Amino acid sequence: MKVIVTLVEKITSEAHIDIPDGLSKTAIKQHITDRYNSGEMQVDLNIYQVDFESISAEIVKQTGEYL
Repeated sequence: MKVIVTLVEKITSEAHIDIPDGLSKTAIKQHITDRYNSGEMQVDLNIYQVDFESISAEIVKQTGEYL
């Protein structure tokens, strides 16, 4: 029997980064967004927590063997 299992998780990642001093809240948000979008922050991100959201399974009817 074949079953398709769908698992939904919420993953929280955390990064400790240095940003320049003296930036406004808007500039801090933009700096973080720019680092994330450029991929620079990906190496700093570590999985902090994984929350299980849901799981479901669907039985797939097999009509024949694949050759």
